Amino acid sequence: MNLRDLKYIVAVADSSHFGHAAERCYVSQPTLSGQIKKLEDELGITLFERTKRSVAITPIGETIVAHAREILEQAETIKQLAQSHQDPLIGPLRIGAIMTLSPYLMPLILKPLRDRLPQMQLVISEEMTETLLERLRKHEIDAALIATPVDAGEFSTIPLFDEPFWLAHPRNHPFQEKKNITQKDLDNTKLLLLSEGHCLADQAMEVCHMKARAEQGDMADLHAASLETLLQLVGVGFGCTLVPDLAVQGIRMNDKDIVTRRLQQKDAYRRVSLAFRRSFPRRQALDAFIEVVLDNLPDTVIRLS
Repeated sequence: MNLRDLKYIVAVADSSHFGHAAERCYVSQPTLSGQIKKLEDELGITLFERTKRSVAITPIGETIVAHAREILEQAETIKQLAQSHQDPLIGPLRIGAIMTLSPYLMPLILKPLRDRLPQMQLVISEEMTETLLERLRKHEIDAALIATPVDAGEFSTIPLFDEPFWLAHPRNHPFQEKKNITQKDLDNTKLLLLSEGHCLADQAMEVCHMKARAEQGDMADLHAASLETLLQLVGVGFGCTLVPDLAVQGIRMNDKDIVTRRLQQKDAYRRVSLAFRRSFPRRQALDAFIEVVLDNLPDTVIRLS
């Protein structure tokens, strides 16, 4: 058994296809298949159930692949430690971020991060929360910027900042004449929401005391896949929505048909945290990344670290 064998079985587990796994590992399919068969013979178990149409990982295979991921990460860490002997912050740092945060936070921190940590290579990916956590489990990313609580037994989290919500409404909306938006106003407002799976939708429903999505009427089908699309609907007069603080500046600069109002409700915010595996060995790199994030946030959010 060697690291190459472990890379092969992880590739097959990820792709559920020997041919695709071979392409990913830059070897021929017979080479990869033969090496995995040798490994199965050595271990005396079956890692993958093969048919002409599909490949399925066995229960024991899932357990072994999970250990293989950890071993491969530790092997990569050994390489990085050797490279970073003279500079502990050298090398890639793979950060995932929820899709309603990344487009607004990353422009604030990328240049300061490059200026302060020129040897760090930030690799960014945008996904919904559950996908990020699954990628974190699979060691595909090193940490994730999220806005929902996670299982403390599975990951470590560091709260970074509280991001207030703003109400966004069309310029000709009745709210235009109101000096303050009250909780009663929110409770009686039909809110435009992101599609299911976005944590921002659930948070908006909590702030507006919504127990369920609309199942009929004008709002039933108006669920956008991105915050940008949601704001386009607001801009053409389809309704109101809640917007996290970091996104507000872009709205003010680019869309004159949308009015944004800061909410005064105590619970009208989301908490952004950095989640990472407890076993992740480069904590110093995460601390340096966090420092850059906190140093470049606007005064409209509340820093927690």
